[in-house]
Amino acid sequence: MLETPALEPKYRTWRQRFAALRNVPLIVRLSWQASPALLLTSLAGRILGALLPLAGLWLAKLIVDLIVATTTQGASASPRIWWLVAAELLVGVSGAVLGKTISYCESRLADEFSRGVSLRIMRHAMSLDLQSFEDPAFYDQLERARAQAGDRVWLLNALGNLVQQAATLVSFSVAVVVFSPPLFLLLFVSLIPAFIGETHFAFVGYSLAHEVTPLRRELDYIRLLATGRETAKETQLFSLEQFFLNRFASANGELIRKNRDLQGRRLVNGSLLSMVGVLGYYGTYAFVVWETLHGRLTIGSLMFMGGALNGTSGQLQSVFSILAGIADQALLIGDLRDFFNVKPTIRVSRAGLPVPRPIRSGVEFRNVSFHYPGSSRLVLNGVDLRIARGERLALVGANGQGKTTLVKLLTRLYEPTAGRILIDGVDIREFDIDDLHRQMGVIFQDFVRFDMSVHENIGLGQIDRLDDDTRILTAAWNSGAHEVVSKLPGGLRQMLGRRFEGGVDLSGGEWQKIALARAYMREAQILILDEPTAALDAAAEFELFSKFAALSEGRTAVLISHRFSTVKMCDRIVVIDDGTVQEQGSHAELLARGGQYAHLFNLQASQYT
Repeated sequence: MLETPALEPKYRTWRQRFAALRNVPLIVRLSWQASPALLLTSLAGRILGALLPLAGLWLAKLIVDLIVATTTQGASASPRIWWLVAAELLVGVSGAVLGKTISYCESRLADEFSRGVSLRIMRHAMSLDLQSFEDPAFYDQLERARAQAGDRVWLLNALGNLVQQAATLVSFSVAVVVFSPPLFLLLFVSLIPAFIGETHFAFVGYSLAHEVTPLRRELDYIRLLATGRETAKETQLFSLEQFFLNRFASANGELIRKNRDLQGRRLVNGSLLSMVGVLGYYGTYAFVVWETLHGRLTIGSLMFMGGALNGTSGQLQSVFSILAGIADQALLIGDLRDFFNVKPTIRVSRAGLPVPRPIRSGVEFRNVSFHYPGSSRLVLNGVDLRIARGERLALVGANGQGKTTLVKLLTRLYEPTAGRILIDGVDIREFDIDDLHRQMGVIFQDFVRFDMSVHENIGLGQIDRLDDDTRILTAAWNSGAHEVVSKLPGGLRQMLGRRFEGGVDLSGGEWQKIALARAYMREAQILILDEPTAALDAAAEFELFSKFAALSEGRTAVLISHRFSTVKMCDRIVVIDDGTVQEQGSHAELLARGGQYAHLFNLQASQYT
């Protein structure tokens, strides 16, 4: 099970805790961006609705006083009573209509808010570079940010409730203050302990939620392993069912224990602190009853003041509770804000130079070194390499020697730790990043299998030609995927994968042909193929490379492969070992040299004799 590190308290003092409320304007701003009309309508409805309870209470007082006067004096009922009853009915109907209107507006606003925040999170995540996605701490941050898109709907309602409850509190409080300012002060002071307790446990709850994020991610991962299609075969063959169940139960038990301990403390302390507020309310109510018994208040006034005291107490508790909840949510909004503040480590220029068309001299690596973040081991160490325009270059060597890293640097998924990469003598950092990517057709060995149609799986390689079926079919023909498409019942429109209804799964080799077609969709000047035939059989591999010379005509092609039968057709072969260029030359030159390439080639060839 993953170890959950102890969390350094982020909000150690009350000053720091209340400073977290500065996050609330972000949600207000996002809500306004989602729909100004819905937000304003909801707030107006809540303010108007806040005045109705006091109006209803005052009408009830007038009705009771008229009834008492009528019954004690033996007079006939005044028609004014029925007008007051009608007014009270109007207040009730208005409250019901306003409630439905507010619910409609906030439901619509929640949908618009969730969509807007989700799109913003996706847009920001896609703007970050590959380095971020290889950092476990970033995934914790991303997971917490993703939750905000839906979970912050509660905060929208809470802010609306706060406005309404505060307005209602003001209306009730005015009545209590006019009657007796000390009574209001007693009510207010008696509720402060409960508010402090709720706020404290809100902050503690946030700290716990922050602490257990890795644990929750572990639970999600175990759940995926236990129920995923990709892992089902090995789960059954290796009898892993009980292992996954035990590991999930253990991790989940730890999470439950932490929550149980917190909620237990919250129950005991919260109950004790709430009793102070209850005693304060009944103390003020007893005083009003005493005043009525001594004839200083009418029955109607008793009912009105009792309702005003109850309303003031209830609204104070509600306002304090909502404020505590908002303070809690404000901490979580901080996670959203912190995520939006994450910046790419690679300086991306989207208004830089266009990539030369055509590339004239080619690509050059000058003394390029690179190590991954968090590691001091150089994956590439002082690489000097020139790739001429139109040259077909093969990179060979053992796993982990830097071949794939080299092309990731060329495509600017990473920045070199030292050195420069040039195209026609210009540092690639000076080029517009989108234009640079448009000039590269790439398939990595860990290519993506999109659970989408064949048409989209291929067409995504050149998004602006997604509707060009002719182009897509040509790319499929070039990669050998046309045979796969011809066998599918839906042709290009066939859904692939098992995630959605009607989807058809493919073999590893068939998926690789689809991915290769995606790379061929681009009219790119640089073609990069990282193990393009790893999942293909011998016949499919032969067919693919019989077209390779024609497909790479006029392009600079970089091929990474462990199959020496394929790399020998390249113009030049570069052997990468321990992050450096060990030797380079044509297939015949390297064999004649009798170095590392010759050794690896002969070793592989011996397996076929």
